[in-house]
Parts: sequence; C-alpha cells; structure tokens
Amino acid sequence: MPALPATAAAETLALRALAHVAGDTDLGPRFLDLTGIDVATLRAHAGSSEVLTAVLGFLAAHEASLIATARALAVAPAALVRAHETLMGPSE
Repeated sequence: MPALPATAAAETLALRALAHVAGDTDLGPRFLDLTGIDVATLRAHAGSSEVLTAVLGFLAAHEASLIATARALAVAPAALVRAHETLMGPSE
C-alpha cells in the first residue's frame, strides 16, 4: 500500500487528534474556549483545514495536552507538531 501524501497523512492525524480532544472532558471545552469555535461550527467544519490546523495548533501550544493526546493516539508528540507544520504550509 503506497504511503499517503504528506498533507493527507497530516489531515488524518489531525482528525484523530480532533476526535480525541472533542471527546475529552477537559480538552474539549478548553479547545472551544481558546479557539472561539462553537460546537455547531465544529460539527459543520470538523474536516476543514482551518479546524484541523486549529486543533493541532492548540495542542502544540500546550505541552501537557500535546503529550496526553500523542499518548492517546499512540504517536510521538513530534508527529502532531509535524502535522501542524505540514497543514500550515511553507512559511514565507
């Protein structure tokens, strides 16, 4: 099976991270509060690049949340950070 392109792999990991964050009683409300995203918007746009980038940025900004999510997803914390960088695109 061929490897997914970097962006598709990053989106897949971000979706997994979003599912974890949304289902966590501490992280979910904190994510919504800090990003200003409401539940209806989250449901309607969960797969959008904006929401996926926001969830990875949220995790990258708080080491304890990053580590907890990485552990829950059985990935290295650096994988979540790399996924965030991939979805952010090249910096100018």
